[in-house]
Amino acid sequence: MAIAKAERLMNLALCLLGTRRPLSKRELRDSIEAYVEASRPGRGEASSSGRGEAGGDDSFNRMFERDKDDLRELGLVIETVENLDGEVGYLARRDSNRLPPITLDAEEAAALGLAAKVWQQARLAGAASGALQKLRAAGLPEDVDPYEAHGALEPRIPVHEAAFEPLMLACRDRRPVVFDYRKASAARPEPRHVEPWALECWRGHWYLAGWDRDRGAERVFRLSRITGKVRSRGSGFTAPVPDVVTVRETVASWAGEIADRTAVIRLRSGAGYPLRAKATSVREPGDGWDELEIPYGHGLDAWLVEFGPDVVVVEPAELRADVVDRLRAVAKG
Repeated sequence: MAIAKAERLMNLALCLLGTRRPLSKRELRDSIEAYVEASRPGRGEASSSGRGEAGGDDSFNRMFERDKDDLRELGLVIETVENLDGEVGYLARRDSNRLPPITLDAEEAAALGLAAKVWQQARLAGAASGALQKLRAAGLPEDVDPYEAHGALEPRIPVHEAAFEPLMLACRDRRPVVFDYRKASAARPEPRHVEPWALECWRGHWYLAGWDRDRGAERVFRLSRITGKVRSRGSGFTAPVPDVVTVRETVASWAGEIADRTAVIRLRSGAGYPLRAKATSVREPGDGWDELEIPYGHGLDAWLVEFGPDVVVVEPAELRADVVDRLRAVAKG
């Protein structure tokens, strides 16, 4: 439905921008397929009342007025003109809707090029490349190559999870979703009803931050643990959406980036280099294991499980218990 409305708005905008004279509602109705469908007898919201042709006209009138208001909210300047016969027409003059020239310096162009490179492995790669082509057509200097300005940098944000695209659209459109989610400490997934706020990438993993309706609290979900399809729900949000800074802090906390304690672990010699990079101190007793002190925050247990038998938690006891529970859940399948 969202795609159909966007296509209808685009067609209306093209009609209003492409005309040299004001077009009446009748002419616009006959020019746009969605309006033709809405105007047919037996179609539209009023058709069930048995009003036939009038019902179709009423449905078209409501649709057209909503679309016109939506285009104006998006910034399109639509003029209303009345001709000598008293008939009202509409048009969007190009000079009233023309953007100022786009000028980018070398650093701004390089930033856009890096952003496009980041999305090369995602479904947004085509849109990113198309945006750069449009900037070239709008006057981006030919001597500025946004793809090569920082050739030594190769940023990547891998997106392999099937849940990424439907969740990205749900965040954009503010639509609640339902999906099955398997916690690291659980053997089976369970359904979650979530109002999605934003997607964030931490340590190469994607996370969804949102409001969990069943628990009545904010939650963070790792996309790789979402099983099955993400299904949309038509109802609106029930909880306020925090600003983007708060969401990022929440994801960082749940992903283990914010630590307020210290944990002691034993790590097999020659293994676990990412853990060694986080360590505040390392002791080498010489028995084939090293003892490390590392920052301890939410999500550390899930990270330690990834290193399997190369890691043993010494303290605190609750972290050790969490790691054991997660390993048992993995063993159960």
